[in-house]
Amino acid sequence: MLNLIRADLFKLFKSMSIKILFGITCLCAFTLTVMAYLIPRGGIDAGMTGIGFMFSDINIISILGAVLAGTFICGDFDNKTIHDAIASGSSRMAVIVSKAIVFFCGIAFLLLPYALATVFALGSGFEFGMDAVALGFLNFLTRGSGNAIQVSELLKLFAVILTLVIVYTSQLSVCVPLAFVLKKPVLVVAIYYAMTILSAQLIALSASSEALDFILSKTPFGGDYIFLTMNSGTVDIVAAIFGSLVFMMVMLAITYGAFRKAEIK
Repeated sequence: MLNLIRADLFKLFKSMSIKILFGITCLCAFTLTVMAYLIPRGGIDAGMTGIGFMFSDINIISILGAVLAGTFICGDFDNKTIHDAIASGSSRMAVIVSKAIVFFCGIAFLLLPYALATVFALGSGFEFGMDAVALGFLNFLTRGSGNAIQVSELLKLFAVILTLVIVYTSQLSVCVPLAFVLKKPVLVVAIYYAMTILSAQLIALSASSEALDFILSKTPFGGDYIFLTMNSGTVDIVAAIFGSLVFMMVMLAITYGAFRKAEIK
C-alpha cells in the first residue's frame, strides 16, 4: 500500500490539474481576505458580501474538492491505473485506502492558502468582517480578528486550523464512494455540490427538529464542527476531529462495500 501511496502522491503533485486548482484557491483566498478587510472600513459596500461568499473556503473547496476527486480517482479508471494495480496483486481495500489518503492530502494542500491567509489576518490584529453568516476559515477569520494573536495562543491557533482541515476533508470523503461507483467526474462534482446545498437547507430545518439536529450533529456537515474559533474549547476540537475521522471511515467502508465485487473494465 505504501508504494501505491507514494506513486499516487508523486503523480498527483506532478499533475497540471492540482497546480491549476491550487492557483485558483490562492486567488480566491487572497480576494476573500481583501474583501473582508475592506468591508468593515467602507472600502467595499456591505451589499457585496454575497459576491465575497463565492470566494469563501466552504464554497470553493466544495467545488474544487469534488473536481479533484473526479480528475484523480475517476481519471485512474479511465487510464486503467486502478485496473493495473488490482491486476498486479493489490487488494481492492488497499487501492481504496491509498486513493483516499492521497485525495485527502490533496484537499489539505488546496486549503493551505485559506489557512495561511487566516494566520496572517489574525496575526495582523486588523479587523475583518463580511456582515454575513460565515463558515470554516471565513468564520474563524472574521470572529477572531481585531486582536493580534499572542505567542501563547499559537498552539491553539494551529490546532483549530488543523481541525478545520480535517472537517473539510471529512465532508469531501463523500466524493470517494461517488468516484468509485460513478466513475464520471461531471457526476461526482454535480452530485456533491447538490449535497452541500441540501445540507445547508437541512441545517436550517434542524432548528425546528430535534431528530434532524441530532443526526446532523453526528456528521461533519452539522453541529459546530465548521464554526470553530479561538474561543472553542478543547472538548469541541476533539469532538470535531473524532466525529470527522469516524465519518471518513464510514465513507471508506461504504466505498469498499460497493467496490468489493464491482467489475473492473
